[in-house]
Amino acid sequence: MPKRYNAEGPKWDKNSIQALRQHMGLTQQEMAGEMGTRQQTISEWETGMYCPRGASAKLLYILADKAGFKYDSSPQKK
Repeated sequence: MPKRYNAEGPKWDKNSIQALRQHMGLTQQEMAGEMGTRQQTISEWETGMYCPRGASAKLLYILADKAGFKYDSSPQKK
């Protein structure tokens, strides 16, 4: 049975996005290419200006899973 990725689950914060990118050994430009987005978008996520949501958040979970990246799946407190 295929995995289901829930974009409503744990949120990606700037630190986890940057950690994933570095774990994968990618530059912001290369990660943008993997995700089909702009380098500026990755930069905005990593500075905390914006947070990925919807399809972008799902894609981050898929990339993390394929890369063997362990992210904190506990709900984040504000």
